[in-house]
Amino acid sequence: MSQNKYWQSFGEVNDPEDFQKKQQDEFKEELPFEGFDDKGLADAKAPRRDFLKYLGFSTAAATLAASCKIPVRKAVPYANKPDNLVPGVAKYYATTYVQDGDVTPVLAKVRDGRPIKIEGNTDCSYTGGGTSARVQASVLDLYDMYRIKFPMHRNAAGAFDEVPSFDKVDQMVADAMKGVTGSVVLLTSTVVSPTTKKIIAEYPNLKHIQYDAVSYSGLLLANEASGFGRKIPSYKFDAAKVIVSLGADFLGTWLSPVEFSRDYAKGRKINEKSPSMSKHYQFESFLSMTGSNADERFTHRPSELGAVALDLLSMVTTGGEGAGKIADGKLEEGIKKVANDLRTHNGEALVVCGSNDKNIQVIVNAINNAIGANGKTIDWNTPVNYRAGIDSEIAQLVTDMEAGTVGALLIQGANPVYNYANGKKFADALKKVKLTVSFGTKLDETTKLCEYVIPDHHYLESWGDAEAKAGYVSFLTAYYLPAI
Repeated sequence: MSQNKYWQSFGEVNDPEDFQKKQQDEFKEELPFEGFDDKGLADAKAPRRDFLKYLGFSTAAATLAASCKIPVRKAVPYANKPDNLVPGVAKYYATTYVQDGDVTPVLAKVRDGRPIKIEGNTDCSYTGGGTSARVQASVLDLYDMYRIKFPMHRNAAGAFDEVPSFDKVDQMVADAMKGVTGSVVLLTSTVVSPTTKKIIAEYPNLKHIQYDAVSYSGLLLANEASGFGRKIPSYKFDAAKVIVSLGADFLGTWLSPVEFSRDYAKGRKINEKSPSMSKHYQFESFLSMTGSNADERFTHRPSELGAVALDLLSMVTTGGEGAGKIADGKLEEGIKKVANDLRTHNGEALVVCGSNDKNIQVIVNAINNAIGANGKTIDWNTPVNYRAGIDSEIAQLVTDMEAGTVGALLIQGANPVYNYANGKKFADALKKVKLTVSFGTKLDETTKLCEYVIPDHHYLESWGDAEAKAGYVSFLTAYYLPAI
């Protein structure tokens, strides 16, 4: 064993006596243990509590002995404190969560000028004060350290350089636009703002394409083919006594789960005035949030969804046998039972489908028409604006970019390089566009490939409007920190 002496500090070398004294007197207070005697910790009156005290105290002592510095927090008072602000006391303001077509009116809890919590707005008639996990987590994005803080331009080496001001980057983009030949395309997620739509419409030479990462193109086109127009109706789950879902997770992710969950819950509560509750049937290929809440759940292969819808339509319209496409006898009996229940509750039933296949959605429209859902549990006069993207339009955009006919592409609120079905194809086509501008919040997969990057605002620091469904307009408001 080595006999070498290892010094722990200069004080131990220069003045060992003083060092030993300070080391002995480092913690002068007695350890706060109770009920100790000569039997030790295990036999103490409160061994569990004392063990936790010992563990916490020893950890803190080790931290201090290791010379770990605690960060100093300085409270800077207001030179001219606003009259309506009390430090530490929270205030609330109403705004609207908007992202990727989702719209939820909310209340933002603000402390010292900084939003810290999101709550639902109980004054909203269609959400009833509800929110989703995505809405609750949205406040974290406001303080994301990786948010883009200033406009940038890609240099010849492929790296991004900071542009001094927004006026400067506006001028740079305007100058670059003068040399553009070909079409100018604005690619966005679904736009729910009436004001933004009006501004876009003022530029007739600008081609606007809306793209949704989770597409509802099949539903939109099916409704158009069925004579209702290219729109998505309002579904009244609270007015339906029989609810049938064909793979639609309307309580979890499908279309507007915040609104649907509230309406669905109304029909599931039993009281003296309403002693009966709605019946919920779920057909799906995997367990979903909605399927786990269903009264009766039937499973099938993903490829059988169209056959299930066709079988259900046949039984509803004829009252007899199905289309003969289902080999599973148990599933066939389930479809027959559901069809009889739908026929019994004509005008009080609703069928929804989560498929993005236009043909399947046309079949579902025929089922709803046969059971008298239109005008009762489906409101076509109040369409929703959550999703407007059409798959064929984004596919045509990629084709045009590959052909070199797109001269400038402006991207806002979309990341197709990451979430498009063929993201690599989009990325390769993007390189053939002369001018590319991204209005993004982060350097995501699409933004990194653009020439100009102009940071967008978070909804909590933005002013605007949103129309979730026809006739329901809410506002985006921002709360600014007063000057110190």
